Amino acid sequence: MSSPKVMKTRDRSNGRGEYFLKPDVFSEFFRRLFTRMGGLLTAVPRLVYSLPPDVLARARSLYYWRTGLSFGSILWSILVLLALLNFRGAAALGAWTSSVSRKPWLQGLCFVPLFLLAVSILQLPLSILGHHISLSYGQSIQGWGSWFLDWTKGLLLDLITGTVALSVVFALIRHSRRWWLWLWIVSLPMQVLVTFVLPLVVDPMFNHFEPLAKSNPALVQQLERVVSKTGVSIPPSRMFLMKASEKYTSSNAYVTGFGSSRRVVVWDNTLKSSPPDEILLIFGHELGHYVLHHIERGLAIGGVVSLFFLWVGSHLVRWLILRHGPGWHIASLEDWAATPVLLLVLAILSFLAEPIANGISRVQEHQADVFGSEVVHGIVADPQKVNAESFQRLGQESLEYPYPSPFVVFWTYTHPPIADREAFAQSYDPWQPGAHPRYFSK
Repeated sequence: MSSPKVMKTRDRSNGRGEYFLKPDVFSEFFRRLFTRMGGLLTAVPRLVYSLPPDVLARARSLYYWRTGLSFGSILWSILVLLALLNFRGAAALGAWTSSVSRKPWLQGLCFVPLFLLAVSILQLPLSILGHHISLSYGQSIQGWGSWFLDWTKGLLLDLITGTVALSVVFALIRHSRRWWLWLWIVSLPMQVLVTFVLPLVVDPMFNHFEPLAKSNPALVQQLERVVSKTGVSIPPSRMFLMKASEKYTSSNAYVTGFGSSRRVVVWDNTLKSSPPDEILLIFGHELGHYVLHHIERGLAIGGVVSLFFLWVGSHLVRWLILRHGPGWHIASLEDWAATPVLLLVLAILSFLAEPIANGISRVQEHQADVFGSEVVHGIVADPQKVNAESFQRLGQESLEYPYPSPFVVFWTYTHPPIADREAFAQSYDPWQPGAHPRYFSK
C-alpha cells in the first residue's frame, strides 16, 4: 500500500540494512539536481503523518533514489535504443538474419531473441543498482544469487513473449497499412489472457503461494465476515498466502487475476507485523478492488487509451524511418532492423502515458481506501484510529517520505501519498449524524 511507482508493491518494509557504498552521496546529487530545476522534488510539509528525524533522513534519501531511478530508467532505455540504432547494431543483426533465411518469420526467430537479449544486458546495470538500493535501505533481504535467478527467469519470459509479440506486429505491418488498428484488436483479448494467466503460471515462478486457510484458518473465518457484508463470493480457495519474507521485508496484499483466476493475496510479512484489526482493514482495501471491478475497469480504460497511442505511434514510427532510416540503414518499417524504432516509440509513449495510468490508479486506490474503511464498520471497533495507525506504521516501515513533490506524485505515484491517506483515514467517518457511506447503507 505504498505510493512510489518504482516500488509498485504496497511496501511496509522495516530493517535498515547495510551500505555497500554510500547511497546518500548519490541521493544528494539527485536532490540538488531537482532543487536546481525549481524545487520540483519537494513539497510543502504536511501534518498528521510524520517520521522521527533519523528515519526522516533515510526516507528523504530513499525518495531521491526512487525518483532518480524512476526517471533515469526511461532515459537509459531510450539511450540504449538510440545507441543500437546510431551505431547500426540493429542493422547489422538484421543483415545477418537476412542471410540466414529469406522467410520473414524465420528471420524474426533469429533476430528478436538476440536483440532483446542485448537490450536486457545493457539495461542490467540499472536493475542491479535498484536491487542494491533495496538492500541498502532494508527493503529487501534477497541474496544476489536468488536475485539473478529471478532476473534470468524474467529474461526468458521476456524473450519468449517478446518474440511472439513482435512476430505478430511485423506480420500485421507486412499485411496492412492499418496494422496499428489490427494490433489493437488483437491486443484486447491478449491483455485479458495475460491477466488471467499471470497468477496461475507466472507468479508461482518467482514466489511461493499456499491457500491462506492452510496456515491461518481462524483468519480466514474473520475475513469471511468482512466478505459477507459485500454480497460477493470469495471462497477460501481464492485467498492465498505469499511467502514474501523469503525476499522482502515489507508487507503487502493485492488482488490479481481475471475471472476464475482472480484472487486475493496476503503476504506473510503482513500477518507477522500487523495487528488483527489492521489485517482486516488491509483486506477490506483489497476487497474493494475486487468488489469494484478495478481490474476489469483498468483493462477497459487501458484499451481505449492504447488505441489513441497506437495511432499516434504508427505515425511517429513511419516519420522516424523516413527521416532517419537511411542513416540507421533501415530500408522500411517491414525490416526487422526497425524493431528498436518500434521499441523507442513505445518507450516514449509509455512514459507520456504514465500520468494517465497512475492518475486512474490513484483514484481507484482512494476508492479502495473508502471501501475498506466502510466494510469493516461493526467488525473493527475504531476503523478511523486503526486505519490511521496502519498508514503511520506502513509509512515508517517502508521509509515513505512525508513531503513528496506534487509533480513526482502526478507522474510516478500509483497510490495517493501516504500523508494524504493517513489524513483521510483519520477523519473519514460516514457513520456520524448527517454523513452517508459511499458504498454501504447505514
